[in-house]
Amino acid sequence: MSGRETVGVIGVGYVGLVTAACLAELGHTVVCRDIAPERVAMLQRGQVPIHEPGVPELLQRNAARMTFTLDMEDVFRDARIAIVCVDTPPTASGDADLSRVEAVIEALPASAEGAILVMKSTVPVGTGRRVRAELDARGREDVGYVSNPEFLREGSAVADFREPDRVVIGGDRGEDVARVARLYEDLQAPILTTDVASAEMIKLASNAFLATKISFVNEIANVCERVGADVEEVARGMGMDARIGPSFLRPGIGYGGSCFPKDVTALKQMAGNTGYSFQLLASVIEVNELQKRRVIGKLKDRLGSLRNRRVTLLGLAFKPHTDDMREASSIVLASRLIAEGASVVAFDPVAAERARAVLPAAVEIADSMLTAVTGADALVIVTEWPEFRAVLDADVRAAMRRPLIVDGRNLLDPDAAVAAGFTYLSIGRAERDPDRELHQA
Repeated sequence: MSGRETVGVIGVGYVGLVTAACLAELGHTVVCRDIAPERVAMLQRGQVPIHEPGVPELLQRNAARMTFTLDMEDVFRDARIAIVCVDTPPTASGDADLSRVEAVIEALPASAEGAILVMKSTVPVGTGRRVRAELDARGREDVGYVSNPEFLREGSAVADFREPDRVVIGGDRGEDVARVARLYEDLQAPILTTDVASAEMIKLASNAFLATKISFVNEIANVCERVGADVEEVARGMGMDARIGPSFLRPGIGYGGSCFPKDVTALKQMAGNTGYSFQLLASVIEVNELQKRRVIGKLKDRLGSLRNRRVTLLGLAFKPHTDDMREASSIVLASRLIAEGASVVAFDPVAAERARAVLPAAVEIADSMLTAVTGADALVIVTEWPEFRAVLDADVRAAMRRPLIVDGRNLLDPDAAVAAGFTYLSIGRAERDPDRELHQA
């Protein structure tokens, strides 16, 4: 077993809370600081403010090794490593808002002497240099700085922490890098040590590349619809090529969440700030936005005008197994449907409460899938929750005014959908209509 540290975690949102819980599971003592009193109070009571599989169990099992506080002094009473996990949301210009990172620097107490700040928040390349200069200007040359980007996927973040493809650590002082690396020794994962700027770029470049794969396969799906190919078969054949790989070749209605939209835009903007036009990323962003609107086109092709049509959205979170609504496709779809005059009812197994705060007020949020589809002229699968495969049940078809499914995630088997009596539209596959197929037979 490696040596154990007392570690501070500053900011306990999705990334911070998963990081803290997993570090505690590795045997480290963890002091968590957040600026939101209600969040800290919940965690002190043993309640979990996010939906992330595995986190409640980790918090319960490691409660004796974890404390939660509003006071930065508490972090540095014993900790000499402080992991920064604060938000860096996009500004109106597309640049990352570093105000919360700056607030951490301003709040460093005298007791932080000799500590190492570990930046896990996603930040623009050059942030480390900027922070180093700010620390030095404040007379805090004693405080070290290391970049340690996160690669956690919501819905599988605990597994991603425990079995990472790599741990990236960028720093200018070898002793700081080595001390941070020891935190992860028990993971038996490859550890890549590099300079700070390269570590910052690895994170942005990785997410931008994955987003590019998603937009690319969605473009392929759109072409498949026109030429009669099946994008699922195309993606399977592409993914068997070791140079391409099967991951992130799932066609759908685009990417969302807290990382891809923000990081792709930030990298594009950062490149623009240097005078370089990153044209590929501009197209990736455009394709992602247009892909959501193609769902509206599919509905209009089948229903004509959407005015006074009742449309059900199944799934509100940006992906399954999370309640995160940041950049969720459901927000764009609901707004566009309402603008077209449709009435919108939605259901999500875990994200309903968070969704109410960001969806248009006109959206009706149902308490069950069957309630949501009752009287619907069409249902759209927006998030691929496994339980939505039950839409093919006879009681769902009977409850709908018109048995039309637009599968925005290709969750369902087309043959099963037709056999259940639904008209079935998906992404990159041929339309399936039971009446038409019966007539042709």
